[in-house]
Amino acid sequence: MEREAGFTLLELLIVISIIAILSVALVFLLNPAEALKKSRDARRIADLKTLKTAIGVMLTSTSTPSLDNFAAAGGAGSCLTVAPGGGTLALNSTAKIAYSTTSVACTGAAPAAGTDAATTFGGAAAWCSAGTAAIDGNGWIKIVFKNLTSGSPISNLPVDPTNTVNATTPAKTDLVYRYACQNATSSTVGSGKPGFVFEVNAVLESNAYTVDDNRMAKDGGDNDNKYEIGNSLNLLPTKATDDATPF
Repeated sequence: MEREAGFTLLELLIVISIIAILSVALVFLLNPAEALKKSRDARRIADLKTLKTAIGVMLTSTSTPSLDNFAAAGGAGSCLTVAPGGGTLALNSTAKIAYSTTSVACTGAAPAAGTDAATTFGGAAAWCSAGTAAIDGNGWIKIVFKNLTSGSPISNLPVDPTNTVNATTPAKTDLVYRYACQNATSSTVGSGKPGFVFEVNAVLESNAYTVDDNRMAKDGGDNDNKYEIGNSLNLLPTKATDDATPF
């Protein structure tokens, strides 16, 4: 008698076991959580490059550039040096680090500025600011992009894909973009320090960009805990003044 075609119970169990093993191996190899982190990091790197290009266009497209919309000393989001419209170049004792969030109210000791900075960031409750994604000077980066004669190089300010930050004292590990700037300097204001410079940074989170290819350590900046980009990578602080913790 001919044997009917089909699988025995043992054969089915073997096939099911092989499929299960391959499925587990595939999930392990793909590592969806790591894949998501890598995707967010790729966006962060692209966003910061976009910001660097847009700010560079602004600096070269106008005879009166400003990296903080001519904010007066003490104004929200103002740079380490300020030159208000029609005003006088000056150091800004309440300079702020801008965060890509709509709400942040920093307290505690201000972090020390980098070596290219003409002065330090402002004191308690005055050293950070926030804003929207607007490009009219009211966004989290206080630059007016939309009024450039060549047209705005950017449609809106990018924000970190996670964009979480401690509301009162931002931590070094917060997944948020940070921005610092410095307008013109002179022999009496920020002597020896570069003028019209800026830095934007972000925290990367995937093994792909922090271990396999550590972009934070390879970007040429002074902080191995951040991915830094700009025309000066020594403006944002590397340590907080109160506890010497990497910022």
